[in-house]
Amino acid sequence: MKKANHNNKYLQLREQYPQFVFQSYSFKIKKKHLTAKFLFSVSGKIKFEPSFKILSRDYIDFEQVDKATLNNLIFHIGMVELISYWKATCSPEIIIRPHFLNEEQIRWWKKLYFNGLGEFFYLNGIEADAENFLTIEPGNETLSLCKSVLEENKVIVPVGGGKDSAVTLELLAGKGFQLFPFAINPREATVRTIEAVGYSINESLIIERKIDPKLLELNEQGFLNGHTPFSALVAFTSVFSAILSKTKFIALSNESSANQSTVPGSVINHQYSKSYEFETDFTWYIKKYVHTNVQYFSFLRPLTELQIAKLFIRFPWHFESFRSCNVGSKTDSWCGKCPKCLFTYIMLSPYISRPTLERIFGKRLLNEENLKPILDELTGVTEVKPFECVGTPEEVNVALRMTFERLYAKNEVPILLRNGNANSFKDVSEKDIAAFLNSFNQEHLLPPRFLEILTEILHD
Repeated sequence: MKKANHNNKYLQLREQYPQFVFQSYSFKIKKKHLTAKFLFSVSGKIKFEPSFKILSRDYIDFEQVDKATLNNLIFHIGMVELISYWKATCSPEIIIRPHFLNEEQIRWWKKLYFNGLGEFFYLNGIEADAENFLTIEPGNETLSLCKSVLEENKVIVPVGGGKDSAVTLELLAGKGFQLFPFAINPREATVRTIEAVGYSINESLIIERKIDPKLLELNEQGFLNGHTPFSALVAFTSVFSAILSKTKFIALSNESSANQSTVPGSVINHQYSKSYEFETDFTWYIKKYVHTNVQYFSFLRPLTELQIAKLFIRFPWHFESFRSCNVGSKTDSWCGKCPKCLFTYIMLSPYISRPTLERIFGKRLLNEENLKPILDELTGVTEVKPFECVGTPEEVNVALRMTFERLYAKNEVPILLRNGNANSFKDVSEKDIAAFLNSFNQEHLLPPRFLEILTEILHD
């Protein structure tokens, strides 16, 4: 992905729009749905009013949730939501009118904003530093901790429609938990994943998020734009859903490779809000300032992408229904041209037959010569990885080696694996392959019951 040089625009916008104000939030319960709205303003010149709705479910009674709990949860969702709007002008001062934040909280939010926008700063060529890119001025009204009683047999599983969340749902189903699939603006692949495991979208925890059209207008007008930490929004909204449904556990599907920086030698990580660092920071914050008993963790954190792909093939009924391609998300398809498509193809290729792979993706991606630059990014030939949710160059090369030995050692070699194209995988040894397939990252937050389940599954 090409870098732009928008640092002058960044400086000009900060001078023109010096203050971003979180003015207020409101909520109402109508037809058993809860709708929340936020009001943001920028130096008295721009106004944003995003909103979200939590759909009615038989196991949630919004009327029984005390107002202090709703205030805490909705305010914190607003604190994440504002990132998407702040980035348009990068105003040097954020004023938080609704509630008080202490210095410890302000440091926490500044870290999330800065690291979560690392890709945005990098690709826009913006020279920002963690201390001085903004100040946060809080309001006066304090928030109280949520005190709802949470049940230990309940688990929320965020579902996106890709292979990882399908694996988590499948592995936890039938293990004695009451599972609640969770999604924000579910797409077709999300619905199919949930239904393929035996759950109903109408019983799942669903949030309908609405972006203020004004933001899209500003994007068209040339205001600053770029990647924001969407997974942080998933984190806070899933906690909201957990407390409403009296659920103790939230099981994500982020793997160990999400910890690796996209730009080597920096903190710039496309997947920052999926990383173990964010997970531990978020857990600390939630327990101290939201609810002491919610447990937020990634069930797949100990595993590599290769191990997850190996688990995924146990569930072939997902093969033709899952989607990981962001480019094709609106058309429910694999575009066959992006890093996410090629990466997913490579991860599955050691385990799935070539005809099945071609049926899933619509073509033989390793024979697409135009994907050579993307392959170079994925395998570490170029310094910077793709700004997508993809694994490490090491595991891509291991997967290519496994694929070559299984499918092409004695047959026609596809274009992208021929000499002069992908040579990095040829240095991979049997020892390297075994290390990836037997890896178990000890940096995780899995509660004992979940660690036991995952360990048993890996030894099946």
